[in-house]
Amino acid sequence: MEVDTATSGSQAPAKHVLPELEIYCYLLVLLYLIDQKRYDEAKACSSASIVRLKNLNRRTIDVLASRLYFYYSYSYELTGNLAEIRGNLLALHRIATLRHDELSQETLLNLLLRNYLHYNLYDQAEKLRSKAPRFEAHSNQQFSRYLFYLGKIRTIQLEYTDAKESLLQAARKAPIAARGFRIQCNKWAIIVRLLLGEIPERTIFMQKGMEKALRPYFELTNAVRIGDLELFKSVAEKFASTFNTDRTHNLIVRLRHNVIRTGLRNISISYSRISLADVAKKLRLDSSNPVADAESIVAKAIRDGAIDATLDHAKGCMLSKETGDIYSTNEPQAAFNSRIAFCLNMHNEAVRALRFPPNTHKEKESAEKRRERQQQEQELAKHIAEEDDDDF
Repeated sequence: MEVDTATSGSQAPAKHVLPELEIYCYLLVLLYLIDQKRYDEAKACSSASIVRLKNLNRRTIDVLASRLYFYYSYSYELTGNLAEIRGNLLALHRIATLRHDELSQETLLNLLLRNYLHYNLYDQAEKLRSKAPRFEAHSNQQFSRYLFYLGKIRTIQLEYTDAKESLLQAARKAPIAARGFRIQCNKWAIIVRLLLGEIPERTIFMQKGMEKALRPYFELTNAVRIGDLELFKSVAEKFASTFNTDRTHNLIVRLRHNVIRTGLRNISISYSRISLADVAKKLRLDSSNPVADAESIVAKAIRDGAIDATLDHAKGCMLSKETGDIYSTNEPQAAFNSRIAFCLNMHNEAVRALRFPPNTHKEKESAEKRRERQQQEQELAKHIAEEDDDDF
């Protein structure tokens, strides 16, 4: 009995924890620590989990790894040490690329873009984005984040048309439950549309659950629409803390020129002839020589085609031309063209979003052939059995 017991004990297989279970436990502990606001411990736990992940190359861990990467960056962001892990994120992105882990590549690329944009490193973010490997998006949430970061980069680079398209697409693709993310997308999209000279629809500010968050941008839009420079300054000063928190203050400074141009356009429509002194007074230009500033503003607006008028330097006045039939111009054609392009783009996105199983037709054919072959084999076996019985 002693010999048998010792033999059975020595031959008992040692139990090893599955790597998937280990990584999942890391993720649960990390989420618990973040929920309990124990950020330093969460940072240490996430670092240990990343060290363990580097030694594992299993496709069954890819989904868990992508979530762990996100909370790894989030824990360092909560402690204000986001710059410390930038090199580590780049190394992880390189490893994920070599392992063809596309889900982790998406997540790490967004984390790197967020890392760069957190410190206003827009040039580095654009260089990384342009040189990162391209692949089909596998996660709608990660693709929405990518479009949002791309829209912010394009906005800072003065590419407002592309930025508007990316931000609106990110807001449409974002899940309904991600209210905070959609609010941020709408804030940046409103600013970009104002910079393009467009006035956002009122329904954008009345979306459910977003009225309070978008209130400062509604008042800002109203000031730009009216073209009142004093009202624009008062709104910018009133909500300065909100704009600084959203990191849109520098963009709002750019809107001053749009406010002046809108006010000048209203003046040119209302008056066929007006002196530059009255233009400066109506625009409320606060400068040492408002008449000279008004003259330069009017001249630039005429050159850019914002207003249809002429400038009389000798008499110091602006002469507006009579407005003709707008349908005799190219504006209706341009409006219809933009709408058609928007509809075609939405159709193409819907088609690309359709996903079918690969080689469905071939698999179906092979399955049918397999059933036919099995049926023929059964009939042949039955026929052979019958012949054997007859011979017997």
